[in-house]
Amino acid sequence: MSALVFGRVISKSLVTLHLFTQNDILTTIIPTTLFALVAAPLCNSYRCVHVVWWIWLHLLHFNVANQVIDPAEDGRNKASRPIPAGYISLRDATYLRWSLVPICLISSAFYSIQVLSASLAMTLLTLWYNEFKAHSHWFSKNLMSGLGYACFQAGATLIAGRDMSRLEPDAVLAVLLSIAMFVTTLQAQDFKDQEGDRSIGRRTLPIAHPSPARISMFVGLPMWSICLTQVWGVDAFCSVAFIFYAGLVGLRFMVCKTTQADRLSCKLYSLWFSVAHLLPGYWRYFHEARMHIS
Repeated sequence: MSALVFGRVISKSLVTLHLFTQNDILTTIIPTTLFALVAAPLCNSYRCVHVVWWIWLHLLHFNVANQVIDPAEDGRNKASRPIPAGYISLRDATYLRWSLVPICLISSAFYSIQVLSASLAMTLLTLWYNEFKAHSHWFSKNLMSGLGYACFQAGATLIAGRDMSRLEPDAVLAVLLSIAMFVTTLQAQDFKDQEGDRSIGRRTLPIAHPSPARISMFVGLPMWSICLTQVWGVDAFCSVAFIFYAGLVGLRFMVCKTTQADRLSCKLYSLWFSVAHLLPGYWRYFHEARMHIS
């Protein structure tokens, strides 16, 4: 094989791996990375590379496992994904899906037994979500997604921190709040996918209960914003701005109901979600630091 052909193969492989995860950069990689860096807190700047790598690797595992289940749905709903777009065959994607299991577990074991435990839990949740079809009903979908997200956060925060064998109490509280917040607002990502979900019989919350699902965003985002700003001691000006933005995003879900509008609303929700994950850092750097000084 010539160097040119080899380079093209490598380039195509990297593009394929990127396509498996590109739609989750805003919803998973950025919020989880920010969360880990402020909740740990970050031991040193070099750990940031490890955090992003670990999150991306496990996200790749989950997404490949999810996308080999029903590529026909992706062909109708998300044709740019690598299998329907022809970047990789279903057979090769299936091989990749199962080869990523030991890769994730072994790479996690190099950090600590606790990080390995988070990776193992995520592997089991991925199996339950996809092969055992927890994604087919909105309740099990939201619950499994919330637990999986907690594994992302716990593993990433452990890697970022000074002691990779334990989470500090503030980090534990932040993870628990994040689970609850994610489980109760995850439907924000489902509004834009209703056509494809409906075609395969998946009963997400926007399909099963369309009006309550939109009301839950209108009410839930401001309520969570109030709760989080109180828990993390955010000052009045920043609290009002955060709550006001949450109210606007929630209102947009209520009044803008086209697929295109829901895509934009989901992006605005992702920004709110990312900022929410920075709030533990506000507490750590403005309150905890002040207590140490005094």
